Amino acid sequence: MSQPIKHNKTSLSFEIFPPKKEEEFDNIFGFLNETAKLHPDFISCTYGAGGSRAGKTIEIASYIQKELKIDAIAHITCVGFTREDLEKNCTALQEAGVNHVLALRGDRPKDMTDEQFNRREFFYATDLVRHLKTHTELQISGACYPEKHFEAPDIETDLRHLKEKVDAGVTSLITQMFFDNTYFYHFLEKARALGIEVPIHAGIMPITTAKQLGTTVSLSGSSVPKELADLIATYGENKEDMRKAGIDFAVRQIRDLKEHGVDGIHLYSMNKLKTTKEICAQI
Repeated sequence: MSQPIKHNKTSLSFEIFPPKKEEEFDNIFGFLNETAKLHPDFISCTYGAGGSRAGKTIEIASYIQKELKIDAIAHITCVGFTREDLEKNCTALQEAGVNHVLALRGDRPKDMTDEQFNRREFFYATDLVRHLKTHTELQISGACYPEKHFEAPDIETDLRHLKEKVDAGVTSLITQMFFDNTYFYHFLEKARALGIEVPIHAGIMPITTAKQLGTTVSLSGSSVPKELADLIATYGENKEDMRKAGIDFAVRQIRDLKEHGVDGIHLYSMNKLKTTKEICAQI
């Protein structure tokens, strides 16, 4: 079983995803071999709504854990799963040498009817955490939202639910992406005051194209500070200038977080090797 992540320093980690196109799948291993040279503390691997890429996630996470000797965290969602499905998936993970998961409710699959969605066996990530804690020996991480989950009425309600999730067995948290560190510091202060003591990794997404920002905000609900909006307005039409400006913004954001002694930086890499290496070189 993998050991809990140690935090005597600000850790560095990456999120990757299985490529959707089969012909691109082999490329992910070259990406991983190169990012391993950056010595991340762990690498998390996503999969699609309803577990559409679950098999690929297991294969990639196993490679990270067994071949690269880096702690692999496999994303696992419950929105489209029965208990039987989950147990099969957990067994497959452990047989592949992966013992650490990021427990998420997950996005509703596009082909899921309202009836299926409302009759699902696990309504929230906390339900999934309790099930995993009872039926497996997996180490469990969870997600959190510095600007609150978009379905929560307010940050206080969201934090109370987060405390329930941590109390159910989560050993570390990774935040949704954010672009204004002030939100993260306020969130962290409130979380600690509520008794949430597990390590909290700050999720950072480098915005390197104007289109990416629109897509990211619509999916995450993260607010956009004026400085970032101004960067898009100034450089958005120039591909290379926008990429450089986005990297610079992410680097400055990360440096500020490190100066504040955060537990960890979790870089949403988007499988972009050049961008990931440039950011790491500067931080």
